[in-house]
Amino acid sequence: MVQTIRIEAAARERAGKGAARATRREGLVPGVVYGAKREATLIQLDPRVIMKEMNKGAWQSHIYEVVVAGGPTETALMREIQFHPVSDRPVHIDFQRLAPGARIRIKVPVAFLNEDTAPGLKAGGVLNVVRRELEVFAEPDQVPERFTIDLADANIGDSLRWSAVADKFGTKAVIDRDFVVATIAAPVVEEVAAPVVVAAPVKGKGKAPAKAGPAPAAAAPAKKK
Repeated sequence: MVQTIRIEAAARERAGKGAARATRREGLVPGVVYGAKREATLIQLDPRVIMKEMNKGAWQSHIYEVVVAGGPTETALMREIQFHPVSDRPVHIDFQRLAPGARIRIKVPVAFLNEDTAPGLKAGGVLNVVRRELEVFAEPDQVPERFTIDLADANIGDSLRWSAVADKFGTKAVIDRDFVVATIAAPVVEEVAAPVVVAAPVKGKGKAPAKAGPAPAAAAPAKKK
């Protein structure tokens, strides 16, 4: 199952743009924990904590325990991170609180097994991944770390769909159909144009004709005597 990650935060007393700017001047990132039909909890975090999670990847697939100093411990999903348009520093973060017993909507990464032995790939086919993450409804304590699809029998032209996921861990796909996750595409053959050969002129031949000089002026008519 997916790992629960502990994050430490401090409480914020005031909401609003002015309070958020004051938090940023202190070198912290303002945030909020909302949802589960409870009052929102205002928090502030060290930006290095946020960037550490961003660098891990798949941060939308993790469950977090947000430990608020002097307040509650919130079990939540990291839903949105806003960044400064110039410095790319995080300027705000939103967590969605998880309600006990309620299913959550979450993205889970997908991995492909046996790529080295897949007959379609050995024949020169290309694995075309349509979705690297699959969005599902799941129990908070039953979220898988990843889904897997086995390519052991995949041939060129095959489509790997949601039904090909080996174990769904009791989750339900948000898309209500057997959608495509990846395909084995035929290899692309590039046509190489034949080089154009230009024959060198033979010495003494093929010279351009000399340009004719100006036509001689017509003789003036003789005067009658």
